[in-house]
Amino acid sequence: MSAFVMDTGWRVWHPCPAKPEFQVPPGAVDAHCHVFGPGDVFPYAPGRKYTPCDGSKEQLWRLRDHLGFTRNVIVQATCHGADNRALLDAIAHSHGRARGVATVKRDVGDEELRRLHDGGVRGVRFNFVKRLVDRLDPDELSEIAARIASLGWHVVIYFEAAELEELADFFLGLPAPLVVDHMGTPDVEQGADSPLFDRFMAFMAAREDIWCKVTCPERLSEEGPPFYSDVIPFGRRVVEAFPDRVLWGTDWPHPNMKTHTPDEGQLVDFIPKIAPTAELQRNLLVDNPMRLYWPEETAQ
Repeated sequence: MSAFVMDTGWRVWHPCPAKPEFQVPPGAVDAHCHVFGPGDVFPYAPGRKYTPCDGSKEQLWRLRDHLGFTRNVIVQATCHGADNRALLDAIAHSHGRARGVATVKRDVGDEELRRLHDGGVRGVRFNFVKRLVDRLDPDELSEIAARIASLGWHVVIYFEAAELEELADFFLGLPAPLVVDHMGTPDVEQGADSPLFDRFMAFMAAREDIWCKVTCPERLSEEGPPFYSDVIPFGRRVVEAFPDRVLWGTDWPHPNMKTHTPDEGQLVDFIPKIAPTAELQRNLLVDNPMRLYWPEETAQ
């Protein structure tokens, strides 16, 4: 732990996750995870909404190997703001096995964008969750999206389900592919066939370049571990409707978790419940993330 003090009530990542019963296919990608600090090496942003536990690249690699994955996509978290040094450092020490999603501001220069690209970044994240960020300027985000599109990057969007009706037209107007975090954070109590989730599915169908991370049952579930059964219908519906546009990740080290400490082995065992066939599993874990993050290796 660094000199920074973690927020009271937070859970630290699991010290000894179970070995999953489900064996992921060769080349599997954990397409949503983070590195935090260490804060005494890569300080957290002064204006952050939370202070996390440290989660180093070395700890992430150990988890990757334990779970049987080959690669990682590391997503910049709001606690580091637009300082992407921890992200770039992790990618640089991954031996080509990690790519990243950065946070940038409107004044980012073309030289800096190129440096990020050369460092392995392939997207930017726009966070609309009000408890995590202050209100974002739509004009600024549209300008950033237009600039990164020329690099072949995409925009990762994180929002809460009730906000989609207000935000959908803005999202659909962004001039870059979109990746939705955590299935748009559905309200599981309303059910996977509810009007609220129907709206999300219609949003996914509105453009052919919208991808979805079927991630974070530990955040969405009212039932809780070890099975997160109430989230299965949501993930299964998305995977079966959009098999070529879904991604999966651990979300390690699980920022802002207060209810329980997720066991990543249990999270991996959630995968075959939402992707029940070998073909769907390979799409979800290998083919789709490789096309999005390592296209130079998959081009025919």
